[in-house]
Amino acid sequence: MTWLDTNTENCTVQRTLDLIGEKWSMLVLRDAMNGVRRFDDFRRHVGLSESVLADRLRKLVAAGILDTVPYSEPGSRTRHEYRLTRKGWELWPVMIALKQWGDRYTADPEGPPLEVVHADCGEQVSAVVVCGAGHGTLIPPEARTRPGPSARRTDPADGR
Repeated sequence: MTWLDTNTENCTVQRTLDLIGEKWSMLVLRDAMNGVRRFDDFRRHVGLSESVLADRLRKLVAAGILDTVPYSEPGSRTRHEYRLTRKGWELWPVMIALKQWGDRYTADPEGPPLEVVHADCGEQVSAVVVCGAGHGTLIPPEARTRPGPSARRTDPADGR
């Protein structure tokens, strides 16, 4: 079965994009990965309306990517901070890969506005694709796709 013969209704890339593929969701995740926790800080730093932010946070919590933790300032009602879950932190390599691509192709002439470095040695981190058997870093021609356990044939009538 080739890629074009494969039904895409259960595509995991599509399902992932349904959860996090919207620009504002990715920017909320970027900020959460950089320590932003509170609604007003997300709103101020990301620069979006309260209603859009509330919607994105609600969806990320419902997906199990963010969790809420109650807090209260003296004299104020209880509010919630937003923390990445383990599932959320597993998106960190995706964010690093997007940043790496952006640093290469969209940064200002002086360079990127933020560097992510190894805490121990100070060198920049990068996202790479590696072979699960330990054969090292791969480039696209060294990888192939094949049908997975849930692959289904495309319905010739609708192309999906």
